[in-house]
Amino acid sequence: MARTDHVLITCEHGGNRIPPRYRPLFAGFEALLHTHRGYDPGALGLARELAEALAAPLFFSTTSRLLIDLNRSVGHPSLYSEATRSAPVAVRREILEKHYLPYRDEVEAHIAAAIARGSRVIHLASHSFTPVLDGEVRNADIGLLYDPARPGEVELCRRWQARLQAQARELKVRRNYPYTGRSDGFTAYLRRRFPAGVYVGIELEINQKHVLHGGRRWRTLQDLVIEALHPAMMEC
Repeated sequence: MARTDHVLITCEHGGNRIPPRYRPLFAGFEALLHTHRGYDPGALGLARELAEALAAPLFFSTTSRLLIDLNRSVGHPSLYSEATRSAPVAVRREILEKHYLPYRDEVEAHIAAAIARGSRVIHLASHSFTPVLDGEVRNADIGLLYDPARPGEVELCRRWQARLQAQARELKVRRNYPYTGRSDGFTAYLRRRFPAGVYVGIELEINQKHVLHGGRRWRTLQDLVIEALHPAMMEC
């Protein structure tokens, strides 16, 4: 990793908490909060491990994405969920101003300040994905999402993937799967704000089957992700 690199970790879907003020909106949707729709199981735990291992700042939210999705742009159809999109305009605006903009603005300001100091920022966003979606089995253990048009992101993900597979050949590590790195998301937004030479945004996606299995298997996977990342960054 270059001496001027600044690493930060984020976790947009770290929990399924609903602030008391908005709980009436979730009448009938309580069970949904405990599914993959409500949060990303394991994502915050891994984000904490990454932040500690890399001595990196961590930004996270434990409010459910079903209140408002911090990984979606304003205007995106999924910004609000079925529980909140029919709320009065004033309520949705309040949710945006109290729970969405402060998080996004803080992360963006942190990145801008690091760049102003002369650093290149490596932003790792920790997420997890459900093993089966709409009847389709997701064929990966780990996904690395990036923009193919940004060389720094391509190179880091290529090296990270190679290191992971060299350490654990049984793991299926795929790039831009189960989503594409250029899809709407916080990293995609930040790429529009900061040039490729100073901002590298990667979304790390872990299959939730490892999280739900827990125990040594999940602990080992977290260690592998971190151990493979260190040399991958050193080489970029």
